[in-house]
Amino acid sequence: MFFEPPRHSKSETISRLFPAYYLYRHPRRFVGMASYGADLAYTLSRAARENYTRGGGQLSRAASAVKHWQTEQGGGLWAAGVGGPATGKGFHLGIVDDPLKDAEQAQSGTIREKQKDWYSSTWSTREEPEGAQIIVLTRWNEDDLAGYLLSLEEDEPEYWYIVNLQAIRDSTDEATFPETCTVHPDWREDGEPLCPERYPLERLKKVAKRIGSYFFGALFQQRPRPREGGMFGGAVGIVDAVPAGVRRVRYWDKAGAAPGKGDYTAGVQLAYLNGVTYVEDVVRGQWQAAERNAKIKETAELDRQRYGRMQIYVEQPPGLAKEATDTVIRLLQGFAAHADPVKGDKVGRAEPFAAQWQAGNVKLIRGEWNRAYLEELRAFPSGKHDDQVDASSGGYNKLVAGNQLAGQIDNPLY
Repeated sequence: MFFEPPRHSKSETISRLFPAYYLYRHPRRFVGMASYGADLAYTLSRAARENYTRGGGQLSRAASAVKHWQTEQGGGLWAAGVGGPATGKGFHLGIVDDPLKDAEQAQSGTIREKQKDWYSSTWSTREEPEGAQIIVLTRWNEDDLAGYLLSLEEDEPEYWYIVNLQAIRDSTDEATFPETCTVHPDWREDGEPLCPERYPLERLKKVAKRIGSYFFGALFQQRPRPREGGMFGGAVGIVDAVPAGVRRVRYWDKAGAAPGKGDYTAGVQLAYLNGVTYVEDVVRGQWQAAERNAKIKETAELDRQRYGRMQIYVEQPPGLAKEATDTVIRLLQGFAAHADPVKGDKVGRAEPFAAQWQAGNVKLIRGEWNRAYLEELRAFPSGKHDDQVDASSGGYNKLVAGNQLAGQIDNPLY
């Protein structure tokens, strides 16, 4: 995977020059080329064909069109638009170059889902045994094709090699990738532009000011983030420990789909004292049901060792989730565990916790989970994930809001 800013030669290098070089070295193999539109894919194909012949390669007289051209040895290149047909064609090297056209497409969940389906059902099935793929793009959205493929790494690793190049090097705000991936080291010092000959630092700063931090972070820094939803805006305090005498609860939001579908299970531990709510710990992952249930029980045992008896709640959405929730509750026999049938929409359930957040009455305990937690809450309700929001609001409503409404705020939960 190559993540690079606009106009920094990613298509020139990967889609125009490299296919020509590859076919010059392997003239009996095929390259498949796809981009957001067939016309652009054909343009890239034409340039690759010209580079191939300029380097001394010979074309077959029977097939030399930009849509599909062949070498004299029987290999060649075919091009198609993302989402278009590729039936009957195969590739030893597949290149997907900028599957998303613009911001409008990037913000369309429908288009992103169609591209995922196309990749899974059409594109990836064209790969020959021992073939290779390159995904080259500017990161418009955290849920773009690259983000989707990286989300599958935990359960179906492809061991991607990632070249992630920020327009301005910033080691403090780099994207993180699954452990199964290899990330090419960035050779620059912080603050260095990627290509000062074309885009010096001062020009990049002007671009950042003109287009704003949201688009500059995604397109130029390869750090796509959801737009802030507004419910959990503003700064939040991060502290090293909670004071003595707090009351605690652990609340679990179970994933609604199998791993690889983008859903997470999250167990958020909250503590409360004197009007301040502390987010003390987050356990989060994409697990199959049996592994998920084992993780919940393991966490309950660790919590009891650290803090003694603690209330545990497991969210029970309407419908078929009751049986799965009941299984978890039975597994937690001997703990203070309860199912929590929820009603209403997620936004409504999150409002009491969000109000305290905005009032400055919520603090986080410093931990590795802080960044992912903050990114999700600040994007809610328009972000990709909401598992940590659901667990936090559910825990707050049990720990604080419910007792407040009953006039029993000082009654301990254990």
